[in-house]
Amino acid sequence: MADTYDLIVLGSGPGGYVAAIRAAQLGLKTAIVERENLGGICLNWGCIPTKALLRSAEIFHYMQHAKDYGLAAEKISADIEAVVKRSRGVAKQLNQGVTHLMKKNKIAVHMGDGKLTGKGKLTVTKDGKSEELTAKHIIIATGARARDLPQLKADGKRVWTYRHAMTPPEMPTKLLVIGSGAIGIEFASFYNDMGADVTVVEMMDRIVPVEDADVSAFLEKAVKKQGMTVLTGAKIEKIATSDKGVTATIKDKAGKAIEAEYSHVIVAIGIVPNVENLGLEDVGVEPDQRYHIKTDAYGRTNVEGFWAIGDVTAPPWLAHKASHEGVIVAEAIAQALGNKDVHPHAMDVRNIPGCTYCHPQIASVGLTEAKAKEAGYEVKVGMFPFIGNGKAIALGEAEGFTKTVFDAKTGELLGAHMIGAEVTEMIQGYTIGKTLETTEAELMHTVFPHPTISESMHESVLAAYGRALHI
Repeated sequence: MADTYDLIVLGSGPGGYVAAIRAAQLGLKTAIVERENLGGICLNWGCIPTKALLRSAEIFHYMQHAKDYGLAAEKISADIEAVVKRSRGVAKQLNQGVTHLMKKNKIAVHMGDGKLTGKGKLTVTKDGKSEELTAKHIIIATGARARDLPQLKADGKRVWTYRHAMTPPEMPTKLLVIGSGAIGIEFASFYNDMGADVTVVEMMDRIVPVEDADVSAFLEKAVKKQGMTVLTGAKIEKIATSDKGVTATIKDKAGKAIEAEYSHVIVAIGIVPNVENLGLEDVGVEPDQRYHIKTDAYGRTNVEGFWAIGDVTAPPWLAHKASHEGVIVAEAIAQALGNKDVHPHAMDVRNIPGCTYCHPQIASVGLTEAKAKEAGYEVKVGMFPFIGNGKAIALGEAEGFTKTVFDAKTGELLGAHMIGAEVTEMIQGYTIGKTLETTEAELMHTVFPHPTISESMHESVLAAYGRALHI
């Protein structure tokens, strides 16, 4: 006889396991199905272990520049094997934490490959054995994987995806990174700090192309100063691998073909949703043109009883967006099952912050200046450089700026864009402001502590209205 639940969550990433916990809190009998590791890609092979790697690289960078702080550090070296071991230890600790949370919240865990077999029905297969599960509602949270170049499949030896790059068999000497989105630029930053000769190729006209143009320009100057080679508006024409390395022919923005040898290449050109072999076509759940599952703002698919969240749905493809969707969907399901005390809200992607942990860090929320103008807004824009911030100077981190974009007519905060030290921690201030629909006047009246880098946020708001105090 099939195990029966109120809710089954297919996938245990940051969207799936959070949805399961929230559902359990609301009294729903909940199960989660996972084919590999509890916590999904983000916790085991993405967000968290990469930050551990980047932290090691950051410490190594500071050790190399100890003299700048009046200190001396001699015979400095990096042990890539030890760095990776620390990163994997962090991931293991958090994986065990999710396992504990499942037990604490009495969530049934079924390990294996899940497949939808009908309305409210799901089969889990592991080691050739199958079990049938049924539920009133099913959430699809199967995530996504790295996209391959058609002419270059990742082999884990010379050609890497992010997953290979986190557990490298050896330290690259000359590294080619294809793609300068968050994943590409973070690994470029990590390996550059660790001593590799890094080249970044981006087909768009600027790196980190989803960010504000001023952020892209600043980052390009910063990473070039650190020793990276950056080729924008460029295209991989030919690429071949051998036991010794990779030969790439790159056409630059002027149309000139450049041939170069690399020890390794990281392909970071986007993601592919994990929708294969789920049985979506059998139950009638529809994907969009890019094969991501279509949902409304509450996570409902086109078929009643089936919901979807996270990277398997529309962008932005961010862990915190998936987690927030998980809460929304769990509450919507509880409401549908008769709970009158929950009031789910629609997802508003305009208020989702983005963070990139390269060196220097990048963080943003809302519209870029260009997107705001395209949307028809008359804007007021303020920028404040970190060189005018006492704490940034004291930290030796005076590279960076904060930029704010306002509706000139209403004072509404449309967007905020930051690059520099610890901006990934500070962006939440603007995110709260946007969620509360704050205006420039309220931000101006807010007292920021001194000395902090966050004062640059206040000064940026003041600068948009010609009132900056320290520039």
